[in-house]
Amino acid sequence: MSHYEKNLNKNDANFVPLTPLSFLERAKDIYPNYEALIYENRSYTWSEVYNRCTKFASALEKIGIVEGDTVSVMTFNTPEIFEAHYSVPMTGAVLNTINSRVDAKTVAYILEHSEAKVLIVDRQLHPVIEKALSQIKSKPIIIDIQDNFADQSLLKKIGDKEYEEFLNTGEDNYIWKRPKDEWKAISLSYTSGTTGNPKGVVYHHRGSYLMSTGSAVAWNMPNRLNFLTVVPMFHCNGWGYPWTIPMLNGKTICLRNIDVKKIFELIEKFYLTRIYGNFNCDKKLNLQKIEDKMILEKKIQSDKTSHFEIWKR
Repeated sequence: MSHYEKNLNKNDANFVPLTPLSFLERAKDIYPNYEALIYENRSYTWSEVYNRCTKFASALEKIGIVEGDTVSVMTFNTPEIFEAHYSVPMTGAVLNTINSRVDAKTVAYILEHSEAKVLIVDRQLHPVIEKALSQIKSKPIIIDIQDNFADQSLLKKIGDKEYEEFLNTGEDNYIWKRPKDEWKAISLSYTSGTTGNPKGVVYHHRGSYLMSTGSAVAWNMPNRLNFLTVVPMFHCNGWGYPWTIPMLNGKTICLRNIDVKKIFELIEKFYLTRIYGNFNCDKKLNLQKIEDKMILEKKIQSDKTSHFEIWKR
């Protein structure tokens, strides 16, 4: 046996399983009072985001969520889905983000196939969810998201629990569960099912950690960037940026729906430095006019004062 194989085993002093959840904990410890997450008139510091996530994790555990369970989320780019990238895996459970544009049959299949124990859902999606729930035998616990900045005429109560009320049933100072093995699953995503039933894709803690650090290098992302969410956070976990941005002490500005004028306003209001998305003309994203696309790209490219960068995939 080599000398390098003696007395050099992994232990708590020299090894810890990699997890992107540690990025939020670090941000809370080093930058507790920095503005972290913004949506309309809602604003949270890193300390507040961390406390909300651990408290929600505690609330999930109280209703029976344990390691290996699936918690599904179907919503828009609002703080709730950002927080779910931490609160759900903090219990040892797996986060399943569902495409908010798919039909009821697809949603029903995903809920059954993933064996979802809980579904966190925006009330605007009630027509699809009600149909989906009618098609499955084992129904998950429903937690509604009541977004006061959405068109209230489109919202309807779905479940008996509401996100903020449910969050407040959790305990403060909850000790979240770090993965004992970095190979443990952190998230589950599904394909759109255009060629058959959706296919599930599992990310583990190690892969999500490395993806986050790799993205920062690949895209030249600086510390304290101002970041606008455009690609839905249900899509490949928003390309992993709900984990990457806290690592860089960045500021995440949430955008519920794609609105070119709104993007202009946010660029100027928050001195945005990064936006991620695909600005092809896509009716589903409300980018219905080619001239809107051209105007936006021209502004981004010509605005030298904001150091704004657009990423396309």
